[in-house]
Amino acid sequence: MKKTFRDNWRVVVEIMPRAREIRASQLGFTGLDYDLNGRLTGEAFEMTFVPRDLGDIGSGFFVSGHRHGRDVDAAYRARCEEMLAEFRRCDHVLSGRVECDEEHRCSHCDLVWEVLTADEAADGSTNQDAHSVEGEPVCCEAAINEFRTERSIPLLATAGGAA
Repeated sequence: MKKTFRDNWRVVVEIMPRAREIRASQLGFTGLDYDLNGRLTGEAFEMTFVPRDLGDIGSGFFVSGHRHGRDVDAAYRARCEEMLAEFRRCDHVLSGRVECDEEHRCSHCDLVWEVLTADEAADGSTNQDAHSVEGEPVCCEAAINEFRTERSIPLLATAGGAA
């Protein structure tokens, strides 16, 4: 049915500058400590941190990310969670979260995964047949029939099901 792909893992933290001695270099802004007089103040802001590639073993050496286990997403999530835990130890970090880009595709036709909404299912003009329901995929016959088989809904007429 639906395949999920995750990419661009990152950690987003909300930082509250305090009217105290925080050097800009501590936040990753190198070369600004002198100009900022060692103090950062103002409104909270977000910073995004991207973890190094799983295959990056340092000193310019890379190995396949799959050597770190079968579940690459879990490995990236764990790395980001470790980074987030470290960021949260700093008193100027207000909050944080782990994010990634997700894309859902059909396992049959590889098109972007889309399903009928409740409004579309109620509108006969957007249905495949009288048995179309909310949540039914719209990309291909194979996905629709797989969905219907799992829910004991008659298959599409073109696949030998009742219309």
